[in-house]
Amino acid sequence: MSRILDQRILLLVISFLTSLQSTKVLSEWKKCGDRECETAMSRVQATTDYVGPDCRYLNFNAGEEIMVYSKLSRKNENLWTGSKGKDFGYFPKDAVKVEEVLIAEEVEVLAKETDFLCLHGDKYTFE
Repeated sequence: MSRILDQRILLLVISFLTSLQSTKVLSEWKKCGDRECETAMSRVQATTDYVGPDCRYLNFNAGEEIMVYSKLSRKNENLWTGSKGKDFGYFPKDAVKVEEVLIAEEVEVLAKETDFLCLHGDKYTFE
């Protein structure tokens, strides 16, 4: 019985450590259009195809339109957050060009650990 319990604890620890890899905090700060990061900041168009390294990233093809909701700041300023249809995630700002600025004044807020979680298996779903 003790051996089965030891194996279960080991599996639990391995599972926990594996889940930590996908929750790596990409930046402690982000810039948004409002304090809740709910207002779209800009509309951009993809200039290249992009496939992210994990489920936290937004995949897209050149020419697709993306709504930007936040931009990581300080530590990792090259990543923005946005949505394309129902998909939501991070993408490099160099893969897009700004088509329309919706919010001129950005607000810097602390990022939350939940900003960097993978949801619904292999990608974010934005309902």
